[in-house]
Amino acid sequence: MASKQKRIAVIGAGAAGMSCASTLAKHQKFNVTLIDCAAQTGGQATSLDLDASKHGASWLNDGVQGGSSIFKHTFKLFHDQGYSAQEVKLQVSFGKGSDSFFTNVFPSRLVDQFQNEISKFGRVLKIIKYGFPVFGILPIKVLLKLFRFSTEFGNKMLLPLVALFLGTGNQTPNVAGGLLERLFGDPQMRLWVFDREGLVSGLPVMYTFPRLGQFYADWRRDLEMRKGVRVLLGMEVEVLRRDGAGVVLGMRTQDGQQVEEEFDEMVLCTPADESLKILGRHATWKEKWVLGGVKFFDDVTITHSDAGYFNSVFETKARDELCAAATTTEREEQLAFARAASTCEEDGWTGFNPMYFTHSYGSEQDKIEMGFDCSNYQHQFRESVGVGNRPYPPDQHVYQTIFLDKQRQDLWTWDAIDKDKIIGQKWWHQFGHRWQHYLRVVPGMMFINGKNRTLFAGAWTLVNMHEIACVSGIAAAYRLGANYDEFDDFATGLFSKYLLACHGVRYRREDRKHT
Repeated sequence: MASKQKRIAVIGAGAAGMSCASTLAKHQKFNVTLIDCAAQTGGQATSLDLDASKHGASWLNDGVQGGSSIFKHTFKLFHDQGYSAQEVKLQVSFGKGSDSFFTNVFPSRLVDQFQNEISKFGRVLKIIKYGFPVFGILPIKVLLKLFRFSTEFGNKMLLPLVALFLGTGNQTPNVAGGLLERLFGDPQMRLWVFDREGLVSGLPVMYTFPRLGQFYADWRRDLEMRKGVRVLLGMEVEVLRRDGAGVVLGMRTQDGQQVEEEFDEMVLCTPADESLKILGRHATWKEKWVLGGVKFFDDVTITHSDAGYFNSVFETKARDELCAAATTTEREEQLAFARAASTCEEDGWTGFNPMYFTHSYGSEQDKIEMGFDCSNYQHQFRESVGVGNRPYPPDQHVYQTIFLDKQRQDLWTWDAIDKDKIIGQKWWHQFGHRWQHYLRVVPGMMFINGKNRTLFAGAWTLVNMHEIACVSGIAAAYRLGANYDEFDDFATGLFSKYLLACHGVRYRREDRKHT
């Protein structure tokens, strides 16, 4: 006689929720319901429609855009639905003006100015590595003062670099030093090997994602039609009861209809503050303590085609006044590449065509504005131009400008963007990677995960990356009894580390044989 299916409610249909539901759906012992208040799946992984006649592409990923080679689970999920990520050689541009600018593409005057501090930074990275966890938990702003770095080095070089890679924005000074060391010291996580002369140099490989709105829609259809997952969208949720008998959820549609339904277990794949709201008075003191330690900030992304504005706040061309002297053969080659005529290649561009940008505000140097030249970054624009051809003129490019922290709108210059050239505007609810997060939230996750018929998943449980969101969802499914399907040694290692850190559970290879 077949055993009774376990009823699982997965709340939140972003990367974590979809990964969790997909993993559970591989087993007939689970009856899975995926619920989200939004009208579509994908969470922050959304896409915008574009006028291809103006911009050379018919779509744009306007939330999540890409990742590094460590995104093994993400790439596997893409492959399972017939999608793939595309390689691109990363070019970045930090700062505005010759006294603030540096890049990974060619040597700048700023790099020469801070040569001694760059060399010292390399030594400090070793101290952080071997002095962990004492130095690893200290915020970057404390480390900079402790090791007597200048304020200018921190504001102009180090903070922008970390902010861009981790998406930590204005909270970068509060990021734990251990993450800083990992960005340079972890062979799998790092983009650049530390360069004692240039801090960062070379063109590392990144991956730009396929059309995420379509990918998540196809993934949803696969879950519904082939995997038997029930998907309920546009549905507000609250916990009405949670005890030894199960979990009762109250669900309300956008037109006001209300239903109650009982489940055996639930997985909250929602932001920490939203999870607390859903739990309401049923939240335990441990859940309140851990989830309440996650600090969120509201940021806005303006997608536009205002090249005049973008060029006025970021450095987009290899101007002579930005370049350092060509004192070595390597520098000569870097400068020659940067000044070369721009042409399209399969994995990026020749010449200086940066994709990621930051600049600091004049009144507060530790606060930044971020930007993307999506036409230089996302692969669909290169495909439209064709290998060997030159990119579209700047006024046909699609840009994104990201203004950080709604509480500091006094710094924002978004009114300067031509309103007639705005394509879209979206607000994002992002958590800050503060040192407190790694002292309170991450260590506390194992004490609430799997308790009271509830598991938690989402990038906020560790690091703000699409890959971590996927791993967190798979880990929650594993805790409920699903298999972890090994396909790559590094992916298995990452899954194992996450499972131990956020669930306090060791991954056992023999579990993969369970059905």
